[in-house]
Amino acid sequence: MYAYPVTLHLEDGSTRVSCIDVPGMACVGDTLEQALADAVVTLEMALSLYVMQRMTIPLPSPTTPGQLLVRLPALSVAKVALWNAMLHQRVSKAELARRLGVNRPQVDRLVNLLHRSKIEKVEQALRMLGWRIELAVVKAAV
Repeated sequence: MYAYPVTLHLEDGSTRVSCIDVPGMACVGDTLEQALADAVVTLEMALSLYVMQRMTIPLPSPTTPGQLLVRLPALSVAKVALWNAMLHQRVSKAELARRLGVNRPQVDRLVNLLHRSKIEKVEQALRMLGWRIELAVVKAAV
């Protein structure tokens, strides 16, 4: 579900990656493999801006021919879901902290895509909002 389609641009011996769903996301690599590896971190950084601006994080659009997918790590997927649920339900960070019995900075870290929280803590916060995590492991395409 949280696999964002990206477009590759070959320029002067390097590969630039962009994402129509997240206009602030762009990175460059000397090789396709490097560009795609960097694209994950760059996507997380770009999505973090939505949290900073208190905006809903966009979901990926369908893939079109010629696009590749950049998949968010499981922890980031959970954080995106948590942030979007908070906005949808109009639950502030302070209110979620109160419900969880923690301090506000702890909730700040739970929605920070660049902070490596424990997934159990994000899962607990999601439960407070009426959501749960379901995990599936599938064979990767070659």
